[in-house]
Amino acid sequence: MKNYALPTILVFVLLGLFLGVMPSLAQERQKKKLKKKRARAERLSLNINNPHGFIDGHVHLNDLNMQLELMKKNRIARAIAFWGRNSTNESLIESFRDHPQKLIPFVSVSPERNKYRVLWKQNDPKLLAILEAQLKTGVFKGIGEISVTHFPGMGFPEADFSPNSTLMKGIMRLAEKYKVPVTIHCEVTRIREFSELLYEFKIVKVIWAHGGYTPYFLANRMLEKHPNLIYELSARTWLDHPRSSDYTIFKSNSEVWKQWLDLVEANPRRFIVGTDSSNHSAERDQRKIESVQLFLGLLTPETRTRVAQENLLELVQ
Repeated sequence: MKNYALPTILVFVLLGLFLGVMPSLAQERQKKKLKKKRARAERLSLNINNPHGFIDGHVHLNDLNMQLELMKKNRIARAIAFWGRNSTNESLIESFRDHPQKLIPFVSVSPERNKYRVLWKQNDPKLLAILEAQLKTGVFKGIGEISVTHFPGMGFPEADFSPNSTLMKGIMRLAEKYKVPVTIHCEVTRIREFSELLYEFKIVKVIWAHGGYTPYFLANRMLEKHPNLIYELSARTWLDHPRSSDYTIFKSNSEVWKQWLDLVEANPRRFIVGTDSSNHSAERDQRKIESVQLFLGLLTPETRTRVAQENLLELVQ
């Protein structure tokens, strides 16, 4: 009997510990759920009384009807439209012709699409011919989003091409020729080459998608160094970014870090906002819109007007 007593006791002790831990884990999960609900309620209460309208600088148009409904609901006057998984440069032209007062179409030959990636890998000038043919239509108000360097994500292969390559320089020359801005997604890992590109093409206005997810001191350094750079804040106002928790400029559910607010207020003509909506979920895109509205509500009225609308309009008119 003694040989079986100790193992039996250990089993009961471990079972007791397990049963004791399970309720605490369940309680912890419940607390996290309640915290998220309260945070959302807090954000909604801040925005319901005074939702700030804006022009969206970053939308991947996959569902036109959903996008138009969200814009109507949230006082979004216009939106820069890039192609997404369910759209093309050609479909953007059609959408623009049906809704010219709502959409600002940008043309892209970005390497995340396989037919373009092959040309990027081969450094093939055919890519530039394809781009120019679209620009000649006169429909597109800009070029982008060009994801020259992009970390991998869900359904998104990594892109790691030089921002200072022959193809990128060709894209910039076309932007200069047709007098349109370029939205470039370039991670901080290639910031030196990106800076060289900006310096070489000082006349071309470059919208830095998500601001390269840089910390504020690098954002400040790049803005000081390159007068032609516009820092775009799409996905930076999300309170919970799926790729990294430090991408957001928010300190809490309702506060932006003071350093970021000071930087925007000191450079009111150098920032624009965007949602990075993709029309896969209206609820998810609505949360992105609310995060932009929350950020705009923390700016002074003069800066808010510039960042929410005027800066972007000056780029595309």
